[in-house]
Amino acid sequence: MDVGLVCDACSALTPIGVPQCTRCGASVALDPRPRVQTGRPAAATNDEPSTCGKCGTVVGPRQRFCPHCGNRIVVPVSFEVETRVGPRPSAVHAAVTTQPNDGRVRHDGRDSKPGRSTLFFGGAMQAARAKLTLIRGDGDDGVSFTLAGQDHYAGRGDCPISFPDDPFLSPIHANFVYASNHLVVRDESSLNGIYVRISNATELVNGAMVLVGEQVLSVERATQPEDVPDGEGTYYSASMVRPASLEIRQNLRGGQIGWVHRTAGDVVTIGRENNDINFPDDPFISGRHAELKLTGDMLSVTDLGSRNGTFVRVHGERILRHGDYVFLGQQLLRVEIV
Repeated sequence: MDVGLVCDACSALTPIGVPQCTRCGASVALDPRPRVQTGRPAAATNDEPSTCGKCGTVVGPRQRFCPHCGNRIVVPVSFEVETRVGPRPSAVHAAVTTQPNDGRVRHDGRDSKPGRSTLFFGGAMQAARAKLTLIRGDGDDGVSFTLAGQDHYAGRGDCPISFPDDPFLSPIHANFVYASNHLVVRDESSLNGIYVRISNATELVNGAMVLVGEQVLSVERATQPEDVPDGEGTYYSASMVRPASLEIRQNLRGGQIGWVHRTAGDVVTIGRENNDINFPDDPFISGRHAELKLTGDMLSVTDLGSRNGTFVRVHGERILRHGDYVFLGQQLLRVEIV
């Protein structure tokens, strides 16, 4: 993983310890503080000769380019920078916090200790390969979370990505983790699961959960229930069970099952009106929103160009791509790969 500072002038990534941007030469150091010498040779400075890293020519003091090959001369300077991804949980909600030892005051979670910079959220992406941006209710971007470590837990509890006021999140709900050069979201045995927006026809496992608007639907291949008598030989009298290939169930808050739709056809459309299944009172569902299909033994779901998208619940873990949308509890997050 590349670690460095982003140049304010041209946005190029410059390694830690290099005070000038390797692309444009602008200064990128944050509060440089030379380290105390311990008997070892000090790092080269602008006042000392240096060696061209490309051709090996000795370059005089204060020369920024090699006179032989024209290569830019980068002079490393030792300094210390404290970086932190995400504020401490107490700092997220406190506008002003007083330090008990020395009386320094932090505003908006930023440490006021002189000589150091604390970097979090939108302020720095130096060590991150991805970030999550919260989508607000009005559709605009909210706060962003940089993913600069290995594990990034999200939930309602004390974790780096915390939404303490969301009652539909488990304390530790999900983990955004890097694995095999991919960003992966992993369900940490949450009650309500993780949903990812689909962009094309997506295969479903039997019993998969699909989020359409505000409707949580389970989809499975229909089976014919066995009609057997009780211990005294009496059969249960109710509606006749018709042959069906698909069964869609509506899951209600509190864990109850709403209506059950069984169809003999292999294709079921869902929307607000003129579909096989309609939700006229759901403001987040488009006129024709999604399509469920059974092809042989394979179940699939396709979004029909809806405005708010169709989401499928993650089973275990899933690789995330740039531009993916992840739904946790009541939080919608956009994935941005740096």
